[in-house]
Amino acid sequence: MNNRHPQVPLNASQETASLVKRLAGPSTGKAGLAKDQEDINRIIADVSKGSKFYENEKKKDKELTKKIEHILHLRDELTKNSGVDLEKIEANVDQILHKLECQRDLSQTIVHFDLDSFFASVEVLNDPTLAGKPFAVGHTVLSTASYEARKYGVRSGMATFIAKKLCPELIMVSHGMSDYSEMSHKVMAICNRYDPQMCPAGCDEGYLNITAYCAEHDMNADACVEHLRSAVFTETKLTVSAGIAPNTMLAKICSDKNKPNGQFHLPFQSEAIKSFMHDLPIRRVPGIGRVSERLLESIGIKTCGDIYTYRATLSLMDKQFGLLHLLRTHLGLGSTSVQPPQREERKSIGAERTFPPLGDKQKIIEKLQEICAELESDMEETQWTGRTITLKYKLSTFEVFTRAKSSNRWISRKEDLFAVGHELLLPELPLTLRLIGLRVTKLKDLRGPDPSIGIKRFFDAADSSSSNKKQKVSASETAQDPPEPEISENTKPTSKPTSFRKEKPESKSRQSPLERETHACPVCLKQVPTENDAFNAHLDSCLSRGAIRQAQAEASPSSKQAQGNLLERWTKMAPNSKKKT
Repeated sequence: MNNRHPQVPLNASQETASLVKRLAGPSTGKAGLAKDQEDINRIIADVSKGSKFYENEKKKDKELTKKIEHILHLRDELTKNSGVDLEKIEANVDQILHKLECQRDLSQTIVHFDLDSFFASVEVLNDPTLAGKPFAVGHTVLSTASYEARKYGVRSGMATFIAKKLCPELIMVSHGMSDYSEMSHKVMAICNRYDPQMCPAGCDEGYLNITAYCAEHDMNADACVEHLRSAVFTETKLTVSAGIAPNTMLAKICSDKNKPNGQFHLPFQSEAIKSFMHDLPIRRVPGIGRVSERLLESIGIKTCGDIYTYRATLSLMDKQFGLLHLLRTHLGLGSTSVQPPQREERKSIGAERTFPPLGDKQKIIEKLQEICAELESDMEETQWTGRTITLKYKLSTFEVFTRAKSSNRWISRKEDLFAVGHELLLPELPLTLRLIGLRVTKLKDLRGPDPSIGIKRFFDAADSSSSNKKQKVSASETAQDPPEPEISENTKPTSKPTSFRKEKPESKSRQSPLERETHACPVCLKQVPTENDAFNAHLDSCLSRGAIRQAQAEASPSSKQAQGNLLERWTKMAPNSKKKT
């Protein structure tokens, strides 16, 4: 094996090291944490040992190790092929890089702002005696930790018993949701002055395009952001950190550079940006988590600069890693568009609770009732209703399951939500749970026009078929995270996450290391890929002939031919469909 593709042996010690790193959780990059994490990670592993959480993480780590073994075997097969000209492949990738570089846009000034330890900072305002002390917000799992606590390795997403082991004097504080909401609204209102089209990315962070504001007020970007941060502190007594860059991805990375209570301005020059990205750890890129990081590290990619070094490998394994997005990451390219979220983009609305292991049937039912009341309130406030209800529950062993049911009518009242949730949960009991939640999909916007017209009537017909299906959540990155906090201030970045795509199921040996994004089929409730072709093909095989014929009858003459093709396709795919009608 040449130096382009270093062999990464997966011996026992390395597997142990990967498990220790995994047990440390997804928030190891949080600002304010101790510089040397090795001792802290070892303590976390030792404290966790023997617990159900430890065994579950150990199982997932082994599964990921097997995927890495497969991906390394595939890489070796591809690169050892005598017909492969690595230099030619590199030259082709260089041409792609040149074309991408020509697309670089340095005309927009994007800011990512992030309130410093938001929940903890609000608690200090409510109780000044907490200032300067190590404390955390949460119950069984931490939602956030003060910067004093972070010095001990305490961070969000961590189990309380582990946090107490790292910092015995840790003070635990309960959530003050109403205070968080009030403060969040105040901060967002302040930021809105600088960009009316700002995009909140959660209760404590968001994106601004200050290009127009700076031009109108004859200010440079640094002065504008200092003015914004000063306004936030003056009006709320909260500190905020910010990143200034030409696009959203870079701005988010930069906002973490001078935390807490600081700002960082990345020069708007191509070479400066590429230099900044070259030594940046791959994990610092928004959307790359623990699993993606380990997969990339397995082929030698630890920094964004390594993407270029191993560009030939990535080109050969495009289906596993997504070459184009990684090349854009290497160059520091990202979106320059900042817009408020659109209502029509919403696909689901839900609520869930985490709690200590609970086996009492009546108490579990009470938790479900609380969730239904919260979900009803959210749906009423946001004006959504839906037809498919999904129950999610996590066992004391940290395994996650879902059950779902579709209805032939719109549901949003807590009584109706509880009726469906109770129906789904009851057959599963007795269980010992540590999380329970409900999610509503197949949404209807009560503020908009009635969607049950045109072709949507065809799909709505499928909703009337109720279906219960139990399914274990696949070992995707989100399912591998430690216990979720009851309330989390961690938010999803708006920049596009790295695409570790799944190959077409040609054979079992060519499955990708990560699962594709999936969505529940409205008929059978199985999780199927969200890509149009795959989803439509699956839907064709699920829908009954009766539903299709009904849609044909209601369709206009111009659409009947298309519907006829659909029926023909369905007949070929599901020859035994009579049993399903």
